[in-house]
Formats: sequence, C-alpha cells, structure tokens
Amino acid sequence: MSSQNIEITLPDGSVRSYPSGVTGMQIALDISEGLARNVLAAKVNDEVWDADLPILSDSRVALLTWKDQEGKSTFWHSSAHLLAEALESLYPGIQLGIGPAINSGFYYDVDFGDLELSADELPKIEARMVELAREKNTYQRTDVSKQDAIAYFKEKKDKYKLELIEDLDDGTISFYKQGQFTDLCRGPHIPHTGFIKAVKLLNVAGAYWRGNENNQQLTRIYGVSFPKQKELLEHLALLEEARKRDHRKLGKELELFAFSEKVGMGLPLWLPKGTRLRERLEEFLRKAQVKAGYEPVITPHIGGKNLYVTSGHYEKYGKDSFQPISTPHEGEEFLLKPMNCPHHCEIYKVRPRSYKELPLRLAEFGTVYRYEQHGELHGLTRVRGFTVDDAHIFCRPDQVKEEFLKVIDLTLFVLKALNFEKFVAQLSFRDPEDHEKYIGEDAVWERAEREIAEAAAEKKLETVTEYGEAAFYGPKLDFLVKDALGRTWQLGTIQVDYNLPERFELEYIGSDNQKHRPVMIHRAPFGSMERFIAVLIEHCGGNFPLWLSPEQFAILPISEKYHAYAETLYKAFVEKGFTGSVDHRDEKIGRKIRDAEVNKIPFMLIVGEKEEQAQLVSVRKHGTGDLGQMKWAEFIEMMQKEIEVELKYN
Repeated sequence: MSSQNIEITLPDGSVRSYPSGVTGMQIALDISEGLARNVLAAKVNDEVWDADLPILSDSRVALLTWKDQEGKSTFWHSSAHLLAEALESLYPGIQLGIGPAINSGFYYDVDFGDLELSADELPKIEARMVELAREKNTYQRTDVSKQDAIAYFKEKKDKYKLELIEDLDDGTISFYKQGQFTDLCRGPHIPHTGFIKAVKLLNVAGAYWRGNENNQQLTRIYGVSFPKQKELLEHLALLEEARKRDHRKLGKELELFAFSEKVGMGLPLWLPKGTRLRERLEEFLRKAQVKAGYEPVITPHIGGKNLYVTSGHYEKYGKDSFQPISTPHEGEEFLLKPMNCPHHCEIYKVRPRSYKELPLRLAEFGTVYRYEQHGELHGLTRVRGFTVDDAHIFCRPDQVKEEFLKVIDLTLFVLKALNFEKFVAQLSFRDPEDHEKYIGEDAVWERAEREIAEAAAEKKLETVTEYGEAAFYGPKLDFLVKDALGRTWQLGTIQVDYNLPERFELEYIGSDNQKHRPVMIHRAPFGSMERFIAVLIEHCGGNFPLWLSPEQFAILPISEKYHAYAETLYKAFVEKGFTGSVDHRDEKIGRKIRDAEVNKIPFMLIVGEKEEQAQLVSVRKHGTGDLGQMKWAEFIEMMQKEIEVELKYN
C-alpha cells in the first residue's frame, strides 16, 4: 500500500484520510467491526466494486449491505455463480450461458445437452448450493488476457463463454473463482459464499441464447437467496400472495381480458368488464387533462416509413418493430406505429404557430406496436400492441420548467387517486460514457437534465439518478411505484426533448417576429394502459375501488318471484350511472352470494318478499359482510358518497 494519502468522502458528507490502495472492507473495519461483518460490496464514485479492490485516488465511497438494493444485487449475482458451481459438480459437461442478478433474485442459463432438467431436481441442487456456501470460499477476481480467456474456455468446450469473449476487448476481461468454479465475469461479488445462508430455486424455463429465437434454447433456472432463513420464508409467503394476485390469473377469473393465438401473441382482447375498467381510467384522465388545458387528438395506427426515419425511431427501434408494410405503389412503405410523438409533431406543423399559442398540449390514447420476442411476452406487462396515455407539450424554452412542474402535479394526482402512495422519482439521464446511443448536442442534453433535476427538487420528490436510462432523444423523470406487496414498477414518465423539434424543423414566431424552435415535453402518467392495469390488478388484488369497478353491484333475487323487482332496481341504478347485473340463475341465495364474493363485486343486494313490499334492499359489502336493509334510493346515495370519497383527489 502506498504511503500517499487519499481522501474518502462517505455518504454522510464526512471525509476520512487513508493511504492510497485502501479497500472498502478496510474502511468498514475502521468505522466498526459490526459494519465490516455486513459489508457485501463498495460503491466507489457511483460504480459498485468488490469490497477488497484497492482505491487509488480521492473518491466518494458508500459501503453496501443487504439493506441496499445494489448490495442485494451483488448478493444475488454471487448466488448465480454458486448455482453454476453446484450445477457443474452435479452435471459434469454442461455448458454455461449467463447468470445475472434480476429484480428479485437471479437466474442462470444452462445448456444441459441431452439431459432434460425437471423441477423435481431443484431441491437436490439447492442442497448442493447450501453445502458449497458453508465452505465460505472467497470470490477471487483475476484479470486475464483475451488469449488466456479463450484458451481456458476452449479447454472446457464452453461455446457460449467463447462467444461472449469474442465481443470483449483485450485488457477488459476478468475471471471470478470460488472453490472449484471459475467464471467469466465483470463482477462485483460479495466477499465469500458464507454470506449465503438460505436458497430457493423457484422454477425452470426455456430461454433462447442472447434472447434471439434463432439461437439455441437453453434451460433457465430461477432462484432467490438470503442471508437469513427467516427472510427466505417471508419472501416465499410474499410470492404465494403474488401468485394469488397475478393479473393473468385474475384477468381470466374476472373476465377482464383474453389472448387468442389466431389474433396473435401479445395482442390482448379486452372483454366487456375489462373494457369498462379501462374506459373509466381513460375518462378519469381525460377529465383531468381538460382541466389542465390539453387538446385531444387522434392519429393513425400506421405511418409512412420516412416519418420514423426523420424522428430517429426507425434507426433506433427498426429491428425491434414490425417490418415495413409495402403497398402496390412502388417505393411506398408504412410501419405500424412504434411511437405517437412523430405524428404529434406533424399535427404541430399543420399551420404556422405564434409564441402566444404556446404551450400547445396535445393528448391521445394512442395505440403503438413493438415486436417483442415470444419468450419476452408476459400477460399485459409485455405485449406487442399497447395504448399509451400520451401527450406532447410544445412550449417555449422559458416555459419548460413551469410545464414540467405541472406534469409532475398531474402524475402525482393520478398515483394518489389510485392509492399508489409509495414511489421514487428516477432521474433517467444518458450514459456519460456512451453518447452514440443518443441524438442531439451535449449542451442541449445538459440543459434538459438540469431542468428535470431542478423541477424534481422543487417538488421535493425523493429521487434516484440512473445514467444510461434516458430515451434516445432526451432525459426523463420516471416514477418507480411500489405496490401493496412492496414490488417496484416503472409507471409514469415525463421527458424533456430538444431534439425532435430540431429533426422535424418545428418553429414558432416569437415576440421579436423571428422564427424559434419549441421544446417538446413527452408525458404519460399511466405509461402503457395495459401495463398500468396489470399492476393495478395486482396492487389491489382485483378489489377495485367502487368508482373503477367494472361491476359495481349484483342484485340477487332469492327466487324467480322477485326477478321483476330486481329488474326495476337494476334500471334505476343504471339510470344513475352505475354498472352491475341481476343474477337470474336458479341457485340458492348462498351460492349466489359466494359467486359474487369470488367475482369481487363491491355490493350485493339481496331481494325477497320483505324487500319488495317495503321497497328495500338487503345490502352486503364485499369483504365486509351484511350492512342491513335500506331504501334503495338511500343505497344509491351511499354509493355516490363512497365514490366521492374515493375520488377526493379529483
């Protein structure tokens, strides 16, 4: 270790002096032995490192534990290596693909050759992982030359690692070794396997190598691990609850949406109840948008290829979109719309604009199409056709901040009205090391990023910054929302764009009578309607608030004699704007109540002789039980008041 001292700035702002070459673990030991026992990795100048890597210059350092998401990610990545070690020891001759950490655990893609791994073998693999973890083998990093890396994996006959090495530059390659296992890996990793106390392998699935359906299909083993057995048991209970709330399961049971192979994979069909749910959400936002000064527009589902060449979408997303549609007219090509923004730019250009007209706020529930590969499709959260609650605000540069703040207010209004109370705002900026992925000048990007950060700070939002997560045309503010199970979803987004107005040559006449370039703000409080509804279903477990419920009441006559009274009530409720049904089945009332409960209908109205004679309804509330008898007009008033309370943000 060099005798030269460096300054280490800790997250609380304190500065400590250490000899150059100090490691994160040594810093932790200097602070407290308790901290050192829990350190999994170190974050040095916003980059996560192994805790034992030397720090050679003045740096900002955070010591990561299980409480930090990046600490968990390092833990799970290391667990993926432990899984690979267990697999190699149990199934000699396998070939390994990749094994990353994911949002809640890890996976490893494996080529088992002629062997077909079944889920029945997972407990055996788990036991081997725990056995290896107890050896407390250190994760040792070694930098290797490209030549040596190729030689090593040629000897192992691992074609997948050799393919990965082909894409790496000499001098950037590293191996990690724990016990008898060595893997190609950039790291970082936890200090040793002994931190991994509890493991559960969750399922086995197929996955194409490098996500390309033309490549070999590998076996993907998903797992999760924890430093304590208690935490694993809590997590498994959470997974069981998540299975009950799975939007695909509830969507089918509640008859909200469906998929058809003949229509096409990833193209949802909205059933009547699901359509009512979706339309209520749209109407809710439309009303808010009218109050906020938005103008509705409608654009086609396709557009000329040159439209997306101009916008840059074809260059960036052409390979991931459906291929061009050629017409009988020579040279004429169209694309299924991958984005709404180019169409809105053309609406802006239909006539000259004055500075007095700005901001111009154009809103559309616009359906767009992306070609997602078969293996990536997942219910409503990953589809090929989805509707965005899109809007584009064209404004003067001096209006950007004010408009951005208004959009934040609108997004917060939407989240609160739907009981998404916990969220973090992510400042999604461009990758400072790779400007090739983006369009536009550096000065424009710096200005846009500064404006977004200032607006978030002014609204006192809890924020995190992620570099490399910007859209190709501009930085954005993404809302990362926690659902009732504590899972994080990226929903609403707001983006500042100086580049598309330049590419489309958008102009307005300023107060100086000269032409100027407007700025564009992209915003979508819901994001994708499909994804938002999927998250909402799982957030509330299908128990929608009354104002949103597709079936708000069910009238349950105890026999056929009271069908006429039930129909009279039904018409009265519908006239007041409520939606529901009458259960005319020849079933006992207990069965009708149970079925209404299973279908999560907010109110059940039981009617028989007493109710008809006194013009009453016997009210039962889903999940609560009997509320007693009341005049049906009083019941309508009760529902109206409940909706008013639910929409207190409206």
